[in-house]
Amino acid sequence: MQIRAGYDIAFQCLQETPMILMLSIHPSRAKDLQSPHRIQFSHDVQAHDYLDMFGNTCTRIVAPPGLIEIKNDFLISDSGLPDAAPPSGLLQPVSELPDDVMTFLLGSRYCDTQKLSDLAWSLFGHIEDGAARVQAIVDYAHQRIEFGYHHARNDRTAFEGHEERIGVCRDFAHLAVTLCRCMNIPARYCTGYLGDIGVPTDPAPMDFSAWFEVYLGNKWYTFDARHNHPRIGRIVMARGRDAADVAISTNFGPTPLVRFTVVTDEVFSEATPAVAPMSMVA
Repeated sequence: MQIRAGYDIAFQCLQETPMILMLSIHPSRAKDLQSPHRIQFSHDVQAHDYLDMFGNTCTRIVAPPGLIEIKNDFLISDSGLPDAAPPSGLLQPVSELPDDVMTFLLGSRYCDTQKLSDLAWSLFGHIEDGAARVQAIVDYAHQRIEFGYHHARNDRTAFEGHEERIGVCRDFAHLAVTLCRCMNIPARYCTGYLGDIGVPTDPAPMDFSAWFEVYLGNKWYTFDARHNHPRIGRIVMARGRDAADVAISTNFGPTPLVRFTVVTDEVFSEATPAVAPMSMVA
């Protein structure tokens, strides 16, 4: 299947402002591109890319004063398969984990493990199977937090989300990631595109989405605490310890957001049947 994805974002820069943008797809998905993936700017700015410590593509610019528009529009192929579920029985001792995975066991800015460790062990300590333990954590986070765009707050930690019981997709991901780490399961935060493919259309405006991955049996598996069922057509942009590592823009100066539009749609042709909607989990 093919997916058309992109964005139209605009900032009002009050002065010349250095910016770091994390608006490229992850390098691991570059092989799937069916059209050029180019970040376009409304001004002739000098931009260059680099890879951060987690392997994400970052773009540096210095935006001039005034309105700067940032756009992209590309086609990418996808397997059309839902997120793969891990087999049962996968739970590695911490002593056997690879060195580069260990950082995803530690607390981080929004994943305050110390505050949730006792709760996690009381709720999930009796579950010995790794896949079942993660799913129990996902079920708990999904039921614990009430989703609503009006609940968005960019400084809410996992513990605060747990106590306030409200949030957006990043809060679901932060809570699940934190509980997994408390249970000695490496977990990393992911952000990217997730369109309404194979599910009923959400009337709310499209946005970037957050989910997470866990390390079980020497492999990373995708889980989504907000939706709590396998989804089709994820396009990962960045991975990190939490949302602080994968911000779509880091602006070193005052830059009010003026416009924010995200597109993620399946491309149909006469030879491409529509994907049957998947059942929803309440």
